[in-house]
Amino acid sequence: MKELYSSFEDAVSEIRDGSTIMVGGFGLCGIPENLIRALRETGVKNLTIISNNCGVDDWGLGLLLENKQIDKIYASYVGENKEFERQVLNGELEVELVPQGTLAERIRAGGAGIPAFYTPAGVGTKVAEGKEVRMFNGKEYLLEEAFQADFSLVRAYKGDHHGNLVYRKTARNFNPMIAAAGKVTIAEVEELVETGELDPESIHTPSIYVNKLIVGEQEKRIERKTLAQKA
Repeated sequence: MKELYSSFEDAVSEIRDGSTIMVGGFGLCGIPENLIRALRETGVKNLTIISNNCGVDDWGLGLLLENKQIDKIYASYVGENKEFERQVLNGELEVELVPQGTLAERIRAGGAGIPAFYTPAGVGTKVAEGKEVRMFNGKEYLLEEAFQADFSLVRAYKGDHHGNLVYRKTARNFNPMIAAAGKVTIAEVEELVETGELDPESIHTPSIYVNKLIVGEQEKRIERKTLAQKA
């Protein structure tokens, strides 16, 4: 049985200044929005964030940016956040842009205990600066180091009391690999079921990777709402 919390603030209470945190989601899809809001309320600062992107100006990880809690972020996409742009241009925020496939593999490798790997992505670009380049079968590859974090925050559709998790459709995105790559993984689930109710063949994150569970209802905001024009 995993530790089950009733308060989001209590669930993130172990996170301290200077922590490295991985956060699941793609855009606003599949983000652990209640855990992020609780983290904002704690006021912890000097955080290093590893995530596909940094939310939008008033939601998701954008809330931590707005509150000046993030010192550095590793991400593959930053285009929806004006505060992100402002802080970068003013030298308030350190950013390392990582090709999306490389970001995914650096996280997956961290969860699998693989310290580094070679990839052709980024060869001959700024991404390659300061990194080892080797030739394999006549092609150049970069050495990329794996990511690991002090804490991983993920969101799942369903979880059981042992910590097995199931994600729903595109909300699965980065969540399974991030769940595996944190020293402490905190899972926000929409529905908690009894152990044994989940089909073992459908479990995306086995319980071994999960340390804390909390049930919460999400707003599930949309980044850009596009409506078809009436004919």
